[in-house]
Amino acid sequence: MGTWFVIAVKPTVFEKTNSNAVEKYTRVTGKSHDIDIDFQYNAQDPLTSKLKALPQKGFLQGNKEKTGDWLVSPFWPVKMTYPIIELDEKDYSYCVIGYPSRDYCWIMARKPVMDETVYNGLTEKLVEKHQYSLEGLRKVPQRWSKAEREKRGLTPAEIPDDLLDRDLN
Repeated sequence: MGTWFVIAVKPTVFEKTNSNAVEKYTRVTGKSHDIDIDFQYNAQDPLTSKLKALPQKGFLQGNKEKTGDWLVSPFWPVKMTYPIIELDEKDYSYCVIGYPSRDYCWIMARKPVMDETVYNGLTEKLVEKHQYSLEGLRKVPQRWSKAEREKRGLTPAEIPDDLLDRDLN
């Protein structure tokens, strides 16, 4: 749960040109679903293009406390399978979400940047371990100002000041 920044994506139609993509996951009880997903992004250029949102609902499959198998619904009645195929089990600093057809995937991190060595290791695993093609994989621009961080309700713990674009502050 919590805040995840989309570092790279084999995009759906909503993600072909987006930037500053952030997903916030909140566990819920007493509802028909298990997780509220708040997906916000800039349509194109970070900071200057329109902020968009695509709220979604998550449904945990199997053992709800330990599963990496999710169904995600961007709108009723659609529920798409999104398995967590890679996860940093040490400190949960990154994850990779797959899709059964391998047409889509998401590399996400707890911060809006990812070490290139980690990123390259994850793309290698996508190809070698999970049989994905990297064709169409795009890095999602993550460019943040203090004002944009505040507008989105993000905290300095999620985007530390040293990760803000100095030219914008």
